[in-house]
Amino acid sequence: MDAALAAPQAKPAGGAALDQIIIATGAAGILTAALLILGWGHRTGRLTLLTRLADLSERGPGRGLPGWASLPIVVALFSLLTALLGMYWDISLHISHGRDEGPLANIAHYPILFGLFGIFTAGVLAIALPNKGVRPGKAAVRITRDWYAPAGGVLLAGAGFYALLGFPLDDVWHRIFGQDVTLWGPTHLMLIGGAGLSLVGMMILEREGRRAYDGPAGDRPAAWALFVRRSMHAGGLLIGLSVFQAEFDFGVTQFRLVNQPLLIALAAGCALVAARLWVGRGGALAAVVFYMLIRGGVSLIVGGIIGELWAAVPLYFAEALCVELAALVLARRPLLLGAVSGVLIGTAGFAAEYGWTRFAYKLPWTGDIIVEGSLMAVVGGVAGGLCGAMLAEGLEGRLPRPAVARPLFAAAILAFAAAATNCVIFSVPKGEQATVDLTDVRGDAAHRTANARITLSPANAVDDPAWVAITGWQGKGLHVEPLIKEGQGVYRTAAPMPLYGEWKTLIRIHDGRTLAGVPIYLPDDPAIGAKELPATDHFTRPVQSEKKILQRELKSGVPGWLWLVCSAVVLACTLTLVIALGWGVARVSRILPERAGAETGTREKASA
Repeated sequence: MDAALAAPQAKPAGGAALDQIIIATGAAGILTAALLILGWGHRTGRLTLLTRLADLSERGPGRGLPGWASLPIVVALFSLLTALLGMYWDISLHISHGRDEGPLANIAHYPILFGLFGIFTAGVLAIALPNKGVRPGKAAVRITRDWYAPAGGVLLAGAGFYALLGFPLDDVWHRIFGQDVTLWGPTHLMLIGGAGLSLVGMMILEREGRRAYDGPAGDRPAAWALFVRRSMHAGGLLIGLSVFQAEFDFGVTQFRLVNQPLLIALAAGCALVAARLWVGRGGALAAVVFYMLIRGGVSLIVGGIIGELWAAVPLYFAEALCVELAALVLARRPLLLGAVSGVLIGTAGFAAEYGWTRFAYKLPWTGDIIVEGSLMAVVGGVAGGLCGAMLAEGLEGRLPRPAVARPLFAAAILAFAAAATNCVIFSVPKGEQATVDLTDVRGDAAHRTANARITLSPANAVDDPAWVAITGWQGKGLHVEPLIKEGQGVYRTAAPMPLYGEWKTLIRIHDGRTLAGVPIYLPDDPAIGAKELPATDHFTRPVQSEKKILQRELKSGVPGWLWLVCSAVVLACTLTLVIALGWGVARVSRILPERAGAETGTREKASA
């Protein structure tokens, strides 16, 4: 009896246990009820807490903005930082420890949940705070006959709700398909996408609040304060768009390496072009400084203080310099600035990140991806640069006419979608195999480690690869080590690899479109009915799809059409959110056009 109680709880391979679902649902219901009571009490005048908090934020960090904009922005920024810490902590835990005993047993889930709920709360506050019959700016949308809400608040609430929805849908997804142990699972992308894109809603809300503010002129923020505030928003957008790269940051990406320069260039193009045009000269560099402080700080907290895995950080400084230099000539032609900046990001920025990855990343870029990787980076940079230019121009009331803006926006999305599709298409070779000879370094079964000599057959199967590496994960740690080439098709390990306990250790091969693996050691996993695959001293195994090894928890026998339908639903919801944000930018641009003598962010000051 005591031994049974002391045994560790089995890690489920499908959905969460019913008791945890009930607890989580109850907690979410209580928080939602409290939020609704606060909103109802404020709208009816029975509660004054929100009014006092809004007044406080209006006099403090949200100076120069009405309370219905300043308080939600403060809440949203704090919530995003909380969610970001939780996300990288959670990713680190899954990489090093594998599946959860349950969603409530993972401590990193709590900051994620509170952070995402905080983003949703910020949007609800922006909707609830305007007084009855008062229209919060000309771009506000009508909810009822005498209730108006700022467009940015509605979009912020929508982005937060979309991210929160990813949590229960993730459990449903696991029940249907099993655990997809990858950041790029559809429901995981909902969590990340909703949080990251909420920054656009915050930017729109800032624009509405700034134009609607009717307080004393002396209460408006100084130019430097506005510069800092906008740099934080643009830097936050850069952070949000960069979370999609997290698998590369940790060194356990399950997609082709060319996907990384595409994602880096897209994030840089969108956020840094928007920063330069919206913030002014130096805005792109200031956004990167904020990004490095926050994103580097999260790595320091997770890896250094909490003691989990370290995540590498893209530099972005070279990309920011590219944007700043291009803006010296093209600041008055924002769309051309976006396109030219995208090309520079995809070439000069690609070269700079290439060098940085060889210093900072577990799986650095190699000559295998130079041609295709730089092409993907140019596509991502131009698509992001055009979106960033239209975002900044829309926020300042200068968005091009719909006949220009809409086709460009659609073309940018389609170009990125085509590039991303290209990056996730891979092949698995047939008829190839690997012969492995192990030499134990630590021989006891409970802590076994070994070096290996690996012979691939045929010998010319791999030519100038992106990587041939050993990956060991989910054994309370991470071991990623590129193999050392001894001859044609012959490799050896650079350090002993773990072959015990819960470790999943395999050879990974990535060459061009080939993305494959060879299992070395896999533990017994009763929850999915998988037997241990032992690591004998000498064996020959076929080269196979690495997805079947890395995601061995996925259920077999599920119809492919069902996965396609469910993924299509998530994709449709994501596109709805993106299009809604585009509508919000177009709305504030049309209804709140640029006015002469604007305090900051005008084209004249942007090109100064």
